[in-house]
Amino acid sequence: MQFNDNNEIMEAIQQRAILVGLSTGSKKEITTIENSLKELEELANAAGAKVLHKMIQNKQKIDTTFYIGKGKVEEIKILCDELDANLVIFNDELSGAQIRNLEEAIQRTIIDRTTLILDIFAQRAQSKEGKLQVELAQLRYRLPRLIGLGKSLSRTGAGIGTRGPGEKKLELDRRHILDRISDIKGQLGEIKKNREVQRKQRKKNEMPVVALVGYTNAGKSTLMNKLITMTDSSEEKEVYAKDMLFATLDTSHRKIILPSKEEFILIDTVGFVSKLPHSLIEAFKATLEEVEEADLLLHIVDATNQDYEMQMKVTKQVLEELNVKDKPIILIFNKIDKVENIYIPSGEDILHLSAVEGIGVEELVSKVKGKIFSHMKKVELLIPYDRGDIVSYLCDKTKVEKCEYREDGVFVKSSLAPIDYNKYEKYLI
Repeated sequence: MQFNDNNEIMEAIQQRAILVGLSTGSKKEITTIENSLKELEELANAAGAKVLHKMIQNKQKIDTTFYIGKGKVEEIKILCDELDANLVIFNDELSGAQIRNLEEAIQRTIIDRTTLILDIFAQRAQSKEGKLQVELAQLRYRLPRLIGLGKSLSRTGAGIGTRGPGEKKLELDRRHILDRISDIKGQLGEIKKNREVQRKQRKKNEMPVVALVGYTNAGKSTLMNKLITMTDSSEEKEVYAKDMLFATLDTSHRKIILPSKEEFILIDTVGFVSKLPHSLIEAFKATLEEVEEADLLLHIVDATNQDYEMQMKVTKQVLEELNVKDKPIILIFNKIDKVENIYIPSGEDILHLSAVEGIGVEELVSKVKGKIFSHMKKVELLIPYDRGDIVSYLCDKTKVEKCEYREDGVFVKSSLAPIDYNKYEKYLI
């Protein structure tokens, strides 16, 4: 068989999936089972699967053998035969034994929500660090399931759940997997050390850090690109942005230089999702430490999503798990140009904007400046003529309101950060 392009190849191997959700009626569930399955469908599409049917079972207790009831298992088997489905995706995390039992009963590939998310991450990871983090998360997830997974670990082909470490690594015994985990953690540790050096340098230079956080596909990367292009940034390079789940996996840093000469570092982070695998949060903790060190968080929310309150709760939960507390936050409802019949709250630290259209972005910049540059001091300096280097620095790096040449030196009126204030205090008038 010959294929003309990659799209034809993908179409030929595309997996045809049935989604299965279980509702126990628990008050702990932060979203409805219908919305959760809708998101699972988006995740499946992002992974390259075609969703044929969604099935929900209402059951008070989880079945330890099949997760769902035995009757529902038989119903899924019949449905798979009728629709020619070759993949069944469960909305919650399954044990190795449950996966084995379900595969034996349904005779189809069985994966859970965690495996699906990890697979998407394995497809999207670009940097060395990102690939290592995904592999670490996959190994941590699969390690306790080595015995139960059985046939799942020896799957061949290129389907969902087989990307990342690959079958050969997963067929190694527990000791080898533990050794690999140790090796990955060592490599990530070295990368973390380099990041800490960069972080210390930023602190030394008193460079403020602003981090974009929020649900996946809320528009964080698009907003970052808008801020880059609308300012006098010395870095013109835009970050990758696309209308899809988990388009961004690798943390991006950009120096933003405002027309008023103030500078800050803007960080784009991986998006969150409900039921985000704990192993994934653990693996990406080193990257997300950037959020903990930030001076200000911009929490981006997709204003067009009917379930945005749930997405806000998920973001808050993940931030709490990362021990990010009592951090100044500006809540940003994005995509406001597309909002129809959805109530959007207002408030002092709440903004409505469209990153694509640029609506409200200038107001955001103004509010960010007020939050991170409140420590700036307005000063008047008289610089000796033999210290032209100081005058050049002030003109290049600070917001100079006035500069005039006088008999006894150069008069400069500007706003200084504490580090510059202390450095040039002796020239204060």
